[in-house]
Amino acid sequence: MEYRNLGKSGLRVPVISLGTGTFGGTNEFFQRWGQTDVAEAKRLVDISFDHGVNFFDTANVYSEGAAEEILGRALEGKRHKAIISTKASFRMGDGENDRGSSRYHLLKSVEDSLKRLHTDYIDLFLMHGPDGTTPIEETLKTLDSLVRSGKVRYIGCSNFAAWELMKSLSVSEKFNLEKYIVYQGYYSLIGRDYEQELMPLLQDQGMGLMVWSPLGWGRLTGKIRRGQPIAEGRIQSGGAVGSPPVDDTLLYDVTDCLETISGETGKTISQIAINWILQNHTVSNIVIGARNEKQLIENLGSVGWSLTDDQFETLNALTATTPLYPHWVGQR
Repeated sequence: MEYRNLGKSGLRVPVISLGTGTFGGTNEFFQRWGQTDVAEAKRLVDISFDHGVNFFDTANVYSEGAAEEILGRALEGKRHKAIISTKASFRMGDGENDRGSSRYHLLKSVEDSLKRLHTDYIDLFLMHGPDGTTPIEETLKTLDSLVRSGKVRYIGCSNFAAWELMKSLSVSEKFNLEKYIVYQGYYSLIGRDYEQELMPLLQDQGMGLMVWSPLGWGRLTGKIRRGQPIAEGRIQSGGAVGSPPVDDTLLYDVTDCLETISGETGKTISQIAINWILQNHTVSNIVIGARNEKQLIENLGSVGWSLTDDQFETLNALTATTPLYPHWVGQR
């Protein structure tokens, strides 16, 4: 397994981490992702460790806390070997303060996550999304205090716009507070918006990227092919709800190209799609989800080899996005 630094921190992480969005399935939305129970989660965790993956990503909102609880039980006796990231800010109850990035909500969220995960510290704690109603200073001072207390070791954020991230980094610098070291965001062959605003920002500030949904919300697993019915899986079961829009013409052009490269390399479509992402030097880690052992082992096979220059450039040219203004003006 290849390891990289998480941003410019000293924390070394495997380039693949196991996401737990499939753990639990206790509500309609997450049932479409998966319904992994404790026994299966333990097996997935053991396979991950066997392949050099000791990094596990979760969030309090996944199955309303059930994913954290299952991960905590799956790591019993192994917590000392694991790196855990979890997230907060999305709604976790019906109360007025059961969402957001206020001091009130974050302190409660951390305590609740610690209990569900059966641990006394969180390695990486991320803001799951921006909160336009809470002052950034309040959020960052709270996160700084959590790091100083030892309950959190590193902080990051997810789904922020570039200006929101840059403002947060500036506030941290101004008040000498802990800074976000990593950004968790969507990036795939069929979703390259990240490259326009966020990637230059992460390069400039020395942050790393943790990629979520590297297979385009399940569209690049090989189950969607031109002229064929969609095979059983997340998309077929309605799991595209909430996903970013994808142009069907681009999707089928990409899957055709991936199928050709698969014939050249002997690798699967999903392995090629993930390997392409790993060639981006801003990427610290890719979060993969797996409904079962077969999917996990297949995705782990994305590491340890590289596309040829020609294959990489073919995929680049096919999926390149048109620069938004002002990125097409002048040179950057």
